[in-house]
Amino acid sequence: MEGDTQSLLLKGLQEKITDLAVKMEKMKLAEYVQLLNHPWRLLYINFIAGIGRGVGIAVGFTILGALVLYILKYLVLLNLPWIGGFIAEIVQMVQLKVGS
Repeated sequence: MEGDTQSLLLKGLQEKITDLAVKMEKMKLAEYVQLLNHPWRLLYINFIAGIGRGVGIAVGFTILGALVLYILKYLVLLNLPWIGGFIAEIVQMVQLKVGS
């Protein structure tokens, strides 16, 4: 009776350890610890990621800005009374800054 209880406990413990090992492998914990042991590699990876983010933000902002200017120019062409004059001033200021 006592042997059966012990074997059941051992079997349950082995299953838990196996489950824990699988979960740790999925988390890639070993790779993370290895990365922490090599700080220059960590800095390099973060530097490259930062450059990628910066380029992405610059390209995205450029596209978004061009789209906004295109919409503003279209609104000026519609010749809306109050909004048209305001938008015309904004477009004119942007064109002066881009031209210089």
